[in-house]
Amino acid sequence: MSEIQTFHIKDEHIKLGQVLKAAGLAESGVDAKYAVQDGLVKVNGAVELQRGKKLFPGDVVEYQGNTLKIE
Repeated sequence: MSEIQTFHIKDEHIKLGQVLKAAGLAESGVDAKYAVQDGLVKVNGAVELQRGKKLFPGDVVEYQGNTLKIE
């Protein structure tokens, strides 16, 4: 299992596509879009197909062996 990285957000929430791009897991918003559409991203252990899914502190994102905890 991968090491869990912490991703700090400034606002109340952040969208899934933004997290993938900001954390460097996707090179662009387009890459993030396709990763989500293709069912490659999990949020809190479940496959998430909505790029605009709002993430809040405590949520966990998994993609390509990387794990991010939103704080």
